[in-house]
Amino acid sequence: MRTLHKILIPVSLGAIGLLIFNSCSVGIPRGATAVKNFDIKKYLGRWYEVARFDYRFEKNMDNVTAEYSANPDGTIQVRNKGYNYVKKVWEESIGEAKSVKDPSEARLKVSFFKPIWAGYNVIDIDEEYQYALVVGSNLKYLWILSRTTTIPESIRQRFLEKAKKIGYNTDELIWVKHNQDPVK
Repeated sequence: MRTLHKILIPVSLGAIGLLIFNSCSVGIPRGATAVKNFDIKKYLGRWYEVARFDYRFEKNMDNVTAEYSANPDGTIQVRNKGYNYVKKVWEESIGEAKSVKDPSEARLKVSFFKPIWAGYNVIDIDEEYQYALVVGSNLKYLWILSRTTTIPESIRQRFLEKAKKIGYNTDELIWVKHNQDPVK
């Protein structure tokens, strides 16, 4: 019986910790608001990463793209691809995204390592779904995405101003190079 307690208590605490971690990791930063009347079908397809912070999982990457496609079960397949210019290889990660609550609100959660989910919040997007400002659960994660490898200066300024008002240090953004096509 004592052995059972030695196993059951740590496993239970770990499960509770994982639940707490998962519930906290799909939030949205204070001051940020996800896009309402969001149309996930219009969001599907290829996006080019124009800017981001220097994340461990994207270290030394340029030519980064994100491809979103609908899965039969209603979730979204996320296929991120980038060129590691240090290792001189293309790298790819495939994950899954789904709505946090209401599909018409641009609050998603994404996982590349289930059961760990992270927040993915579209907080600004143009009417044609060509440019998007995306943030994670906190002020450590921000992406500027475009359907092409560049964005107009007016959109760039709009996104930077919005991010600064929320509290992001946009001076730390990496502006991603796009000088080669990803291997299909």
